[in-house]
Amino acid sequence: MNSIPTILPLSVESLSFEIDGKRLLDDVSFTLPKGGITTIIGPNGAGKSLSLRLCHGLLIPSSGSVRWQTDRLHTGRKMHAMVFQRPVMLRRSARDNILHALAAIGANDTNTKTDAALTRFGLSAYAKQPARLMSGGEQQRLAIARAWALEPEVLFLDEPSSQLDPGATRQIEEIIASLAADGMTILMSSHDLGQARRLSERILFFNKGQLLEDTSADRFFAEPTTPQARAFIAGELLW
Repeated sequence: MNSIPTILPLSVESLSFEIDGKRLLDDVSFTLPKGGITTIIGPNGAGKSLSLRLCHGLLIPSSGSVRWQTDRLHTGRKMHAMVFQRPVMLRRSARDNILHALAAIGANDTNTKTDAALTRFGLSAYAKQPARLMSGGEQQRLAIARAWALEPEVLFLDEPSSQLDPGATRQIEEIIASLAADGMTILMSSHDLGQARRLSERILFFNKGQLLEDTSADRFFAEPTTPQARAFIAGELLW
């Protein structure tokens, strides 16, 4: 019996990134296996969002490597998608935002897939509404729906609820948990310790561009091994 093709694991090896001689990410290495929710946490400027962009291929590292088993399956298209902290909405309806993304990858049955995405994320009533007039929480749900419609194996989420109120944050967290339960592999960044506790199986703790801890969420919050992590959990490490 043939196994299901996968683009994982993702191997990040000695990854560094510099701008104008300033090293923003310094010799970072980790492996992302299939399944579950891994969360990158750390203070502002730690390298969280930068790491996601490098993994997704939006930036080229100064040194080191980001290697998938393969980032494309037999369809020839990329099998990872990213949702940004401030999602970019086209000047179109919610429905057309999803249709456009599907058309861009040459997908088949775009109407069926768009309807499925709108239904899955509770957006059917907003289908004809201009996406840019939707609330922050609705836009974030639409951004996730648009990414989900592309059928990625891996989803990168950059601070998915940092701009949202508690109610919208809860909705987004429920969506993330449901995607993981369906088998999607999620690598997300967050500065919200409560969110990281609620959702994560694994924590990558960054500070000043370095990966200082890579461990299970339970162990990280119960027994952080570095003084920086202990200070961050205590709310004493701000930068």
